[in-house]
Amino acid sequence: MPRHVREELARRLRRTKRAYRKQDVQVVEKPLLKRAVGASALGNCMEWFDFGVYSYLAATIGKVFFPGASPGAQLISSFATFAAAFVVRPLGGLVFGPLGDRIGRQKVLATTMIMMAAGTFSIGLIPSYATIGMAAPILLLIARMVQGFSTGGEYGGATTFVAEYSPDRRRGFLSSWLDFGTFVGYALGSALVTVLNIVLTDDQMLTWGWRLPFLIAGPLGVIGLYMRLKLEESPAFQQQLDEHEKNLAQDSVGSEFKTIVREHWRPLLVCMGLVLLYNVTNYMVTGYLPTYQTETLDRSSTSADVLVLIGMAWIVLLITFLGRLSDHIGRRPLYAGAAIAMIVLAIPAFLLIKAEGTWPPVFGVLILATLLACFAAPSAATLPALFPTAVRYAAMGIGFNFAVAAFGGTTPLFTEALVNATGNKLVPAYYLMVAGVIGLITVKFLPESAQLPLNGSQPMVGSKEEQKELIDTSQDLYQYAKEESSAR
Repeated sequence: MPRHVREELARRLRRTKRAYRKQDVQVVEKPLLKRAVGASALGNCMEWFDFGVYSYLAATIGKVFFPGASPGAQLISSFATFAAAFVVRPLGGLVFGPLGDRIGRQKVLATTMIMMAAGTFSIGLIPSYATIGMAAPILLLIARMVQGFSTGGEYGGATTFVAEYSPDRRRGFLSSWLDFGTFVGYALGSALVTVLNIVLTDDQMLTWGWRLPFLIAGPLGVIGLYMRLKLEESPAFQQQLDEHEKNLAQDSVGSEFKTIVREHWRPLLVCMGLVLLYNVTNYMVTGYLPTYQTETLDRSSTSADVLVLIGMAWIVLLITFLGRLSDHIGRRPLYAGAAIAMIVLAIPAFLLIKAEGTWPPVFGVLILATLLACFAAPSAATLPALFPTAVRYAAMGIGFNFAVAAFGGTTPLFTEALVNATGNKLVPAYYLMVAGVIGLITVKFLPESAQLPLNGSQPMVGSKEEQKELIDTSQDLYQYAKEESSAR
């Protein structure tokens, strides 16, 4: 047992003034755990299927909905509509977060799944600018805002739900499947667009081909909703052990928001710093890199799409291994090592991406993909562990969504504007280096949570054997503490 785990266990035993009993250690049922992880990962998969489609279709969407503008203005308009979804994400977090802390995680996650599917599906039905004029981009904006509002409750809820279901020793590994779903969804969406670009002509893509990926969201949403309605509420939410937390869960939304900001502002800032580090890298690679290659480096859309797809496939292969690694070496070393690597390697990576030939750009993308996987893998386990059970969903909704809105979703828009304004093709690398510095500073204040019970929750184990082992260890620790106290 790692030293920080023994120290936390000893602190809890001193507080309770007794060793653990059977009822103090929650054993997670494996079928429920698999269902919780699978249903949550599917929601992330669907959300990022949309992002992959939108990122790869940014130039096409610009032509369909903003035909009167120049190519550069079309692209910026398309990214501005992309970023608009992130403006309303904090509002979704403020609404769905407190709801999740009051009525339960499962009900809210079912609601966000319905809204997300409806918003994505509706984009595929919007007539073009040539058909209905200015109403077309307005409807696109509304659909994107519905997506953003629902997503404001999705990731924070999904991470909270899976973290509260996972045994303490395996939380990093099991939670990493959420972001596995994220990148599988992105890869599927971008792969579909790549195939359509190869199979269809430019006219066919502009006329009807771009709609197909969005329309697939309807059936995906029905499947996801069915899976989420079958879920049971998370054990940590059902426990609500701390009486103070029970009372807090009955406060008003405004009161809960004030309590989170007043009493949990330190973990809130840490959460936002880590989200900035993860999501600036994420949206640089997934949202901006395809367009950077086609518009800035003048490469064909097919070669650009395939290059980023290679990066996504590499992340899918890496991410659960890195999640498992974070359970063994800790979350802090993984974050810190990757942040330092990004500061050092961002410029070399973009120099490789800019280079001629096949292999240098591939290596450049793989460097960025590896760094992104290092940030993504521990995030779903690390962020919920910063907050106590009764405010966890709401606090995640605030910290995660405000950071993503301010720094993540705006990354493609700001980076494209800076490249156009300066003419410097290494601007994306500088942007990543700044995020790396902020992330490294944040890690200094991040408490290690690997293998520890969540704040305000019972210890979670994966089997009866682990339960007995933890109870025996607690008895030894409690006896040692008593003897040490008597000796004094």
